[in-house]
Amino acid sequence: QVQLVESGGGSVQPGGSLRLSCAPSGTGTLLRISARDWYRQAPGKQRELVARITSGGSTNYADSVKGRFTISRDNAKNTVYLQMNSLKPEDTAVYYCDFPRPYNGYWGQGTQDTVSS
Repeated sequence: QVQLVESGGGSVQPGGSLRLSCAPSGTGTLLRISARDWYRQAPGKQRELVARITSGGSTNYADSVKGRFTISRDNAKNTVYLQMNSLKPEDTAVYYCDFPRPYNGYWGQGTQDTVSS
């Protein structure tokens, strides 16, 4: 059974940076999937897709984070990162990673990011 584990969250002031990590645990064929999605869910809001990296390395971002967030991957570690710069209070949320559809549904506990002065 595969599970994705998110880490790296914390509390920062506006303008600060955080780097999130998404690593798989367990065993199974899903470990071969290198593509990942990063989602976030703020209190009282629906979960939204923030960034995506495909197996080929192409990236896509939500308009709200373009130019501030960068998704990347370490193939040797099968780990995906989300570098978040110039953070704003509206970036406060629990961040999750998952495999893209149709392999989705393996996100972990998420990591809480709080941006506040």
